[in-house]
Amino acid sequence: MHVPDGFIDAPVSVAAGVFAAGAVAVSLRGARRELDERTAPLAGLVAAFIFAVQMLNFPVAAGTSGHLMGGALAAILVGPCTAVLCLSVVLLLQGIFFADGGLTALGVNITVMGVVTVVVAYAVFRLLTGLLPRTRRSATASAFVAALVSVPASAAAFTLLYWIGGTTDIPIGKVFTAMVGVHVLIGIGEAVITALTVGAVLAVRPDLVHGVQGSLAAPLKLRIDGELVDAPAATRDPEPAPARRSTRGFWITGLVSAFLLAGFVSFYASANPDGLERVAADQGIDEKVEEHGAADSPLADYGVGDIANARLSGGLAGVIGVSATVVVGTGVFWVIRRRKEEPGDAPRDRDHENA
Repeated sequence: MHVPDGFIDAPVSVAAGVFAAGAVAVSLRGARRELDERTAPLAGLVAAFIFAVQMLNFPVAAGTSGHLMGGALAAILVGPCTAVLCLSVVLLLQGIFFADGGLTALGVNITVMGVVTVVVAYAVFRLLTGLLPRTRRSATASAFVAALVSVPASAAAFTLLYWIGGTTDIPIGKVFTAMVGVHVLIGIGEAVITALTVGAVLAVRPDLVHGVQGSLAAPLKLRIDGELVDAPAATRDPEPAPARRSTRGFWITGLVSAFLLAGFVSFYASANPDGLERVAADQGIDEKVEEHGAADSPLADYGVGDIANARLSGGLAGVIGVSATVVVGTGVFWVIRRRKEEPGDAPRDRDHENA
């Protein structure tokens, strides 16, 4: 759902940019509480993985495709504030180097794809994990539902912005129905990808999943008169602190997977227009679309301009994109992590940990 330049007028684009900048600023502060020495590089990996999977458009209806937005996946894995930053890094690099998503519409895209999806998905995920049994299966199912809901919510947010500042006079009811309808279908694909990824990480490294930290271990049960009841606190043996496990192997595996997806599997992605492109063409939203400011980029449209072979060109562009995203993302999150360790912040962090 990368919104190009020309769909939304200048005042609303500026307002969305201001909102997005505020969300990023708040997320920068919040991410300092979510990141530690292990999760900072993993956050960069999550951003790179989302970049890679967004290249894999999947068919959802006749002549229409969709791709992962990634808000739910990032929020569950690394936390909501860090997730907003992950999506912002991805969208910024896509817009500047790959001509994907308008430059003047960057604030719109961060708002719709990077804030709405994260907030909605994480709220749904936390609600469901609080209601369901504290098991990996329940967490995976919660991730599925959270991702499914987040995509049409993002479509509804775009419709709201279009209602306020759309550049063509289209009945908003038609836009809403078309956008939400097709993005419910895209949401199913998003939900499957998110659930599979979260489930895989939970199976091997549940300690790295932010959304379930401290919530998977069920309380000790005792059987009294044939009935299971929670054990009194005094009878529970204190659990030893788990030893810190290295994340190097997990990080390498994830990065190799991202390279394979972007560099090889992306060649087989659907070439059909995505949900927004299809709705824009059908409803006339794209009448005033503008040429992308980075249309002359050597990586525009996810290909290397001087390479004629489509498979090699697209694969190389994907590898370059994943590399740039992991470097920029990891750099940003390491800076945030280092600022957390500054002497002036130490008392606040200790108070937070003791709370």
